[in-house]
Amino acid sequence: MLATEILSSEHRVIERMIEALTSAAERLDAGEAVRPGFFIEAARFIRNFADGYHHRKEEGVLFEAMANNGMPVDNGPIGMMLYEHERAREITAGLHEAATRLAAGEGTAAELVADLARAYGELLTHHIYKEDNILFPMAAHVLLPADQDAVLEQFARVEGEQASTGSKDSYVELVTALCGEMGIVPGAARAPLPAHC
Repeated sequence: MLATEILSSEHRVIERMIEALTSAAERLDAGEAVRPGFFIEAARFIRNFADGYHHRKEEGVLFEAMANNGMPVDNGPIGMMLYEHERAREITAGLHEAATRLAAGEGTAAELVADLARAYGELLTHHIYKEDNILFPMAAHVLLPADQDAVLEQFARVEGEQASTGSKDSYVELVTALCGEMGIVPGAARAPLPAHC
């Protein structure tokens, strides 16, 4: 399996979280009650899976391998992806803070929670599209077979380090539970999330 195929499969998990977050934001907008812990758990997923498992592999492994093969990092597609990762971290921190305020009974935080949930979903939806359709095909042209093997080895290292925050499977289970909480029926059978190799 190619490194970019692993990353794309992780995108599908993140997209399910976006779907759950969007649904929860719509419910808040409609004045319906949503458990504040839903958003706190979503922020934990984003920090530990989307950023920890996924973005760390992109930033610390794939993008570096592409740079070593002549792709510029400070501008162009990689530079834009790095900027969007940082923006996603800012939104996630705000979401966690606002959800914590909501959990403490600050009802006025509900609007901010909904806005930040939507902002994350919009950012990552466009971000994922660009990676899957522009950046990852570029990686396929730039990386040699030996690079692919090295990238997969480094992916395994990142996953081993990240496992202290929870297994990849535990985050897939969390997304499934949060989707269920929003009444989102799973679509067609999804392929299991692959291991690092």
